[in-house]
Amino acid sequence: MFELKKLTEHIWYMPHEEERDRPNLGYVKGDKWSLAIDAGHSEAHVKEFYALLEKENLPLPSLTVLTHWHWDHTFGMHVVSGLCIANERTNKYLAEWKEKIETNGPDEFLGINESIRKEYADNREVIVSLADIIYSGEMTLDLGGCKVKILQAEAPHTDDSTLVYVMDDKTLFLGDSTCTDYYTGIKSKELCEKLADTIKEINPEICVEGHWVPVETEDTLSDLQS
Repeated sequence: MFELKKLTEHIWYMPHEEERDRPNLGYVKGDKWSLAIDAGHSEAHVKEFYALLEKENLPLPSLTVLTHWHWDHTFGMHVVSGLCIANERTNKYLAEWKEKIETNGPDEFLGINESIRKEYADNREVIVSLADIIYSGEMTLDLGGCKVKILQAEAPHTDDSTLVYVMDDKTLFLGDSTCTDYYTGIKSKELCEKLADTIKEINPEICVEGHWVPVETEDTLSDLQS
């Protein structure tokens, strides 16, 4: 059964699911705007998320920020409410997959692994969209009584990582940035140290990774530095 969990004063999230490789979808509510963190694996994923928000009388997001380009975090973009934010590199990768699928069809994508085929069962259409807002470096959003900083970071999983820090709640969304390199399975010690340094500089109390439960920051740092 799907559920929406409240994490802090301003933050809720829809928990990750292993079977269809669905990540946590974050939600931050300010007095004026609301922000989603990641756009989901598919249209179905987004609609289930929005149904949970509506059940809690929470407004649909005005903005959605992408933590990186991987499909389980982005291929629901075509049905999100409001505008999508991504860094330039994330948008470039999405553009490549958009062209590939529109030119050659979805077979290569569906062939990547079983979790994708489960998400797109019954011949569900695969649609890739591009971001509406491209940022570089970092930017701060004031949602109304709740400030959120989004920033690019060097990390072991991909070269297009965006971190999302909900400043007033001292909570950092990391996407999959702490994981091994997607293509090689290697976890670069150098990149782990750089990401750890970035986290220490931000100094959050809670870290939310893409496919894990929220934890205290020390747990995340311990994993990166082990």
